[in-house]
Amino acid sequence: MPIKLIVKVFISVLLFFCTYGLFASPLESGYALAPRASASQEEKDLAYRNARIRVVEASRKYLGVPYRYGGMSTAGLDCSGFLGLAFNDALGVSLPRSASALYSWTVRIPIERAQPGDFVFFRTGNTSSITHVGLYLGDRRFIHAASAGSQTGVIYSSLDEQYYVNTYAGAGRAFPESAPFSVDTGSTNTAAARNNSSSGNSAASNTASNRQTRTAEQSNTNNRNNSNTGSGPFLFGVSAAPIWLTVSNEGVVFGGFSAQVSFAVQTDFLGSKMSIGLDVRPEFDSYNSVFYLPVTLSLGLNEYISIFGGPVFSFGNPLFVPDNGFYYYFGMTITPVSFKTNAGEFSPYFQASMQSDFKYGSDYDFAADISKNLRFTTGVRWVMRLGS
Repeated sequence: MPIKLIVKVFISVLLFFCTYGLFASPLESGYALAPRASASQEEKDLAYRNARIRVVEASRKYLGVPYRYGGMSTAGLDCSGFLGLAFNDALGVSLPRSASALYSWTVRIPIERAQPGDFVFFRTGNTSSITHVGLYLGDRRFIHAASAGSQTGVIYSSLDEQYYVNTYAGAGRAFPESAPFSVDTGSTNTAAARNNSSSGNSAASNTASNRQTRTAEQSNTNNRNNSNTGSGPFLFGVSAAPIWLTVSNEGVVFGGFSAQVSFAVQTDFLGSKMSIGLDVRPEFDSYNSVFYLPVTLSLGLNEYISIFGGPVFSFGNPLFVPDNGFYYYFGMTITPVSFKTNAGEFSPYFQASMQSDFKYGSDYDFAADISKNLRFTTGVRWVMRLGS
């Protein structure tokens, strides 16, 4: 197969999975609480309503958290980071990371049809772009991470406030529409906050009130947050998959088996949730009858995409190959969907990788190396969260 065709196929596949992972269709399926395709309309309606309620409940935990651009933790949140945490906490799914991307991802609806758990979007400042997003609660009220105004951070607001009347851009939904229902819109807490503001102690009083609200709401979500899947920053995972060669060896495209044992820690030090890990990836090359042991460092860019690289130890061939070279291994893993259970999180995954005997010198043919050693694996991964 010509090298140009291989590169085109490789790039096309990666772009497809990256696009699918980062800007997936709205949430009709693909998460643990989604209804079965064969479910009745009543069952689907109940499932989507429960998912919306879970997201709203999860969002209230962050009331009073200060605003921080790029933030995705209780130390500080921006508007899309706030929604990303709420959806991840409630359903274990990841959202696009900006207000404009969320606007493109959701389905446009009139505000009259908006339900709790839908999105409301705004164009703030002198721009035509979507710059702000909140979570709709009903009765023209929403919860969001505000960056400006008399109050900032995660607060309740109303679409009838003049600022939001002037900047409102539209509403969108991720879940299919369900039968009408209502949730607490936070109007009582907002009235109390306004009274506190007139006393001159607005910041301290409002923060205390919000903390009490978050404590009360936490009791409604303990079962979810303390499930057996864990909620800690440490991850332990295993996976298994067959290896598929991009170029057949004498008509053989099956290249052997691969597995993976990984240890990782989650962090948001760059402003978004990421993971850094160490992986051991034993592989058996059935065509050459060689056992490889790649040891790699991995960087999870988000819930869907991770990259990795490192040296390869081999059994059956020497670690350092002749002619001034060595074995190396690098690639990318795409996890389009995940399913959370009490036993952990299960995910089908797609991986593109290179494992090669890189040689220094003018005689090294990079194109031939890609043609020979570029391969794909498709398998299943299980991940368990550790710690608290």
